[in-house]
Amino acid sequence: MPTTQNLANRIRQNALKMVHKAKASHIASALSIIDILAVLYGKVMRFEPTEPSNSKRDRFILSKGHACVAVYSTLAEVGVIPKEQLETYGDDFSWLMNHISHKVDGVEFSTGALGHGLPFGVGKALAAKSRGDTWRTFVLLSDGEMDEGSNWEALMFAAHHQLANLTAIIDYNKLQSLGSVAQTLGLEPLGDKLRAFGCEVHEVDGHDHEHITAALLSLAHSKPTVIIAHTTKGKGVGFMENRVEWHYKNPNDEQLVTALAELEAAYA
Repeated sequence: MPTTQNLANRIRQNALKMVHKAKASHIASALSIIDILAVLYGKVMRFEPTEPSNSKRDRFILSKGHACVAVYSTLAEVGVIPKEQLETYGDDFSWLMNHISHKVDGVEFSTGALGHGLPFGVGKALAAKSRGDTWRTFVLLSDGEMDEGSNWEALMFAAHHQLANLTAIIDYNKLQSLGSVAQTLGLEPLGDKLRAFGCEVHEVDGHDHEHITAALLSLAHSKPTVIIAHTTKGKGVGFMENRVEWHYKNPNDEQLVTALAELEAAYA
């Protein structure tokens, strides 16, 4: 069975090709979450690729919907959607839209405007608990998205209802669309704030697969879990890493070749 590191590498390559072909945005935002997705889909989540609507599946919600190429690529690599479908990303009338769409098999919820995914995930977790179902809900958010009050309301609600079946993962890459998180609206002390809201909190290296796995498999008894994943925006492609301009830029032909070669060399 392929390792989650190899899975992450293939997901990254797909995502780069998709954004290049579509001349779309948000590649750096996608690259920062791919290790998390590889562990979720490769090790942690309960799901059947041939039955994406199976009622016993774990639910995954991408709240930072602009990073959709990472999820589309993951779904293709684990066999939920055909790999050929990735070539339609961003095309007119394609279901693979530039923000994640529930019309795609394996996608639970369409997101675009930030601050919507976690409240929806809390509702899913509450429904599961009320019915006595054992599936879990995972929600992946951006750090800049924590500027939205709806997320803090959702966390307060989740803690009140003791939704231990809910895990929120914050992609803490420290950059927003036009600048750093610290300069835009600082989050620190983020861990202390989340604990004060009644959450179990883990801080991990968001690119260390063992650390991610351990945190995702950790279950609190009566609290929602929040994982603060310290990541690098543009991870895996040197000229994109920690560069705010790659929030909106897409690679040209030469840059795509360079990026793919770097990824291939890293896992040779």
